[in-house]
Amino acid sequence: MAQSSCRCYCSVPCCSNNKHKFPYLSFHDFPVDAEIRVRWVRAIKRDEGPSFKILRGSTYVCSQHFTPEDIITSASGRTRIKKGAKPSRLPWNDWGKGRASQAGQPVYQRARKHFRAAVLDESQEMPVGDFTEEALLGGLAKEHDYAYHPSPGKLDAATRRIQELELQVLSLEREIQQLIVKQQQQQQPLIFKFCVTDEDFRYYTRFSSKEVFTVFWESVYPSASRLVYWSKAQRTAQGTPSPQRKLPLIDELFMFLCRVAAGLLEKTLSSIFEVSLSTVSRIILTWTSYLYQVLGSLPLWMTREQVQATMPDKFKLYCPQVRVIKDCTEIRCETASSLLLQSETFSNYKNHTTFKGLIGIAPCGVITFVSKLYTGSISDIEITRQSQILQLLQPEDGVMADKGLQIEKMRSQVGATLIIPPLKTSNQLSTEDTQKTQAIARLRILVERAIRRVKEYHIWDGLVPLSMAGSVNQLWAICCLLSKYQGPLDIKGDKPV
Repeated sequence: MAQSSCRCYCSVPCCSNNKHKFPYLSFHDFPVDAEIRVRWVRAIKRDEGPSFKILRGSTYVCSQHFTPEDIITSASGRTRIKKGAKPSRLPWNDWGKGRASQAGQPVYQRARKHFRAAVLDESQEMPVGDFTEEALLGGLAKEHDYAYHPSPGKLDAATRRIQELELQVLSLEREIQQLIVKQQQQQQPLIFKFCVTDEDFRYYTRFSSKEVFTVFWESVYPSASRLVYWSKAQRTAQGTPSPQRKLPLIDELFMFLCRVAAGLLEKTLSSIFEVSLSTVSRIILTWTSYLYQVLGSLPLWMTREQVQATMPDKFKLYCPQVRVIKDCTEIRCETASSLLLQSETFSNYKNHTTFKGLIGIAPCGVITFVSKLYTGSISDIEITRQSQILQLLQPEDGVMADKGLQIEKMRSQVGATLIIPPLKTSNQLSTEDTQKTQAIARLRILVERAIRRVKEYHIWDGLVPLSMAGSVNQLWAICCLLSKYQGPLDIKGDKPV
């Protein structure tokens, strides 16, 4: 009953299968038995008439309209239809699935199928030879789904579903807007989110204003843009590509200033900048070394001509020969477990373990000398000798210091003059010594204010951990040098009586 000719066409209405397009299908002649033949004709709803003749060898039904159980395949590969079987998988019964598959379909699709079932009911004795897809659905094409009224329960369910979808759309729109805002914020450096006003810049960076910070940033950017971290250099040497910077360069500087100036802990910076703790440590160490090299390469010590040109009038009146005002200061540190280290870092003056350094300023208030930090047990005379500040002095230069600093022997080697308050040789100072003491004290207050500025960097608020011993000298020098960007010292009210 099966044919293999490429000229085979299926005679079932609405089926356009042929052997040329679908060679894997088998095409079967109508049965010779009259009773079974009638059942096939009624099943496909195409009674013989003027427009449809059943001819053996040219009128077929393809295997797509039979169930797998109805098709028998012989050992030679030829297929035939089981005796008594008829086509059952047809377009109008949804290819054998019946109406149960219509659940959840759109109204107009269900109506189209209902229309087919009503017109092409198997129990009707009517000629269908002229029926085509357009003829069967011609009347339905003029209708629309608004002609069918769903039940009230379905309307309520549809309304609830629409409301749920509207809420979902609003939620997605808000998420999209938040992502857009977040992306825009990520493109903007974090420093300009935290530092909006000059007061913000003073708190987070200790720079006096945004303008001053911008000048500093523009001066260091050309060299900072070529910074290479130690991890990157190591990867480059090994031939491994290094990862890109996770933060803009200006935010790396901002992170360093937040740690040093604002005193924020590395764990806090890790959360603010959304980077790992190791990245924070690497950035801070890198910028510590970089700023120490850059700022330390600038000339600090002022010439005698520069000192005279910038000297305030009150110094010219009372101490015209002064070249530098110097003083020692201490910062507290953790106590070491070693008794030897404890004895070396213990300061009798602070009654605690400390690091000690010497700072010198010009009469105009600018820091011109910064020593490295020594252990707290060192004396002022010894720190003056080891710092080699006296080697910068010239004959007839004046050095203003505290009266506890007895360096007559050392300053005599260079011919400098030591300006200290008069020592008390009797129970009471003379009138002249009292006035001189007051004048020197009012002038020396400048170095105290310069030291206070350095200690206002909040990294020195608590005890300096011994883990910072490797970089504490660099951080101390950086704070001293950056303090110059806070503007001139306020010297109002310092005129001697």
